[in-house]
Amino acid sequence: MLIIEDDPDIASGVATALRREGHAPEMASTGPEGETMAMMNSYGLILLDVMLPGKDGMAVCRSLRHADVRTPILMLTARDEVKDRVMGLDVGADDYLVKPFALDELLARVRALTRREVQLKKSRIVVGPIEVDTHNKSVTVDGEPVKLTHREFQLLEAMARNPGRVYSREQILESVFQSDEALPNTVNFHMSSLRKKVDPEGRIIRTIHGLGYTMESP
Repeated sequence: MLIIEDDPDIASGVATALRREGHAPEMASTGPEGETMAMMNSYGLILLDVMLPGKDGMAVCRSLRHADVRTPILMLTARDEVKDRVMGLDVGADDYLVKPFALDELLARVRALTRREVQLKKSRIVVGPIEVDTHNKSVTVDGEPVKLTHREFQLLEAMARNPGRVYSREQILESVFQSDEALPNTVNFHMSSLRKKVDPEGRIIRTIHGLGYTMESP
């Protein structure tokens, strides 16, 4: 975890509390330093003060989100007006805690954000260059978004969850499409369309002749 806080007493107290919880916090005392560390390293959570030397927390948060840094951010600030909390959330913070705060409440917020991050990571399935986000119902190939139909997404998700498993046409009709479309040719149609979109070279989704289809990393 990364603590970006210019008050040494607060930073030290928060770091000690996090270590007791089994975390390994790192610290930065200025906005530019914290932003660089957050850009260069992978953290489970960022605790970000608003009033920072060099660059304030709002600007740091905005820069991180513009750079597609998805790490959860818990913003810490002495500003308790509604407009300030709204601004913090609007620039990309995941939660907002007003100073002075009890360490027990801080740790509870940390636990809640890390639980949510774990669930989000579980919703991302990666097979080779293909990433399936089951939470947002989205797909990327080599980082580029790919638009799929509902049926194509169902098919891709089922195979991505079980890489290496061979699905027969009958199993796809029953377990993926719930037999809503009862013609085996329907499976061929959706599979062909899916392959053109996510695996045109045929390296990830393969046909096992006489058995069905499988998906695995090359």
